[in-house]
Amino acid sequence: MTLYSQITSNKLKSILIIVLFVVFIATLSFVYVRATGGGIGIVGMAIIFSGIMSFGSYYYSDKMVLALSRARQIQKKDHPQLFNTVENLCIGAGIPLPRIYIIEDSAPNAFATGRDPKHAVVCVTTGILEKLNKAELEGVIAHELSHIRNYDIRMMSIVVILVGVVTLMADFFMRSLWFGGNRRDRDSGNIQGLFLILGIVFALLSPLVATLIQLSVSRKREFLADASGALLTRYPEGLASALVKIGKDKEPLEAANNATAHLYIANPFKDKNINNWFSGLFNTHPPIEERVKILRSM
Repeated sequence: MTLYSQITSNKLKSILIIVLFVVFIATLSFVYVRATGGGIGIVGMAIIFSGIMSFGSYYYSDKMVLALSRARQIQKKDHPQLFNTVENLCIGAGIPLPRIYIIEDSAPNAFATGRDPKHAVVCVTTGILEKLNKAELEGVIAHELSHIRNYDIRMMSIVVILVGVVTLMADFFMRSLWFGGNRRDRDSGNIQGLFLILGIVFALLSPLVATLIQLSVSRKREFLADASGALLTRYPEGLASALVKIGKDKEPLEAANNATAHLYIANPFKDKNINNWFSGLFNTHPPIEERVKILRSM
């Protein structure tokens, strides 16, 4: 497997997942409208409300994430080696220099956030600066810059919005049944009853399905960033070695929470292991062993 074939494969898989997500939302809309006797306003209200809420989070999500993570912005004089590493890789990637933040935590980890390359942030922990060598640090930074260059930071914002739409649609639908009932006519009563049952089932299960799709997108983008980062440094072993060290470090990242966990280069909750296929569905990251194996096969 080459770097280019891995990148192409991951891009196609990510696009497919997004398309399926949109089809999923369209199907929900159709079922909910038929179940409520043509109440298109319910779906519209959910989408509009979700859009208003998401607008603010789209433009200010980086500030919220950095505040939740207790990160502080640094300048070149604060850590020249880190700045030089980011600057050199940005030149190679052809993107503007992002703002650089540090989290005072000895657990090794890093993430990127923002909405596009011109409004991006790279954040690392003090632990990753202390425990990785130069080649490994370059691999990690290249991975995070790849998230920025590949617009993963924007894609994940879009996916979060889609998950919000699904959840609100389900909530509005259930509330409409509880408070307003539904309208039936004699000719379509049986068909509408069938859609009503489907609507209730979808309303109960769709938030879970949407979350699984979100996690799947996140995992695919991690594979893509691994391959893109390796292409940027031309040294896959640097990132592979860094992931091995991060995986072996058992210290959890105190600054992380469920809302920000998917952003990090590796699962910040070290006590959550993947023991089987089912539990793996709910993990924000692919197994480190699998990522390392792919990197070392390039």
